[in-house]
Amino acid sequence: VQLQASGGGLVQAGGSLRLSCATSNGKTAMGWFRQAPGVEREFVAAISASSVHTAYADSVKGRFTISRDNAKNTVYLQMNSLKASDTAVYSCAARLEMSWRSSNYYVTPNQYRYWGQGTQVTVSS
Repeated sequence: VQLQASGGGLVQAGGSLRLSCATSNGKTAMGWFRQAPGVEREFVAAISASSVHTAYADSVKGRFTISRDNAKNTVYLQMNSLKASDTAVYSCAARLEMSWRSSNYYVTPNQYRYWGQGTQVTVSS
């Protein structure tokens, strides 16, 4: 499974960005993670292959929305009301799986076998 993330950039606090992750295989659960300098990789959001199930980190609930267009084999992360603390390199990850386990299962990076390159998101305060 190949993944290609895009859409990062520089935005002012309160602004919005939409990240995209193109995948070569749509039969995957997908996740977004982020990592700031000196900080461990952090779970952001996940979505099932069918789009029925989603999961979010508490820090982004109500501000970020994960979605997917399986016709385009693309997963999106719409990020609104951005804060300086959202500044990080965002990476998408995939797990070959059509089902959905408990949401907590998908918050761990080790559950994903495939990773795309990161895209930098910088939020200026």
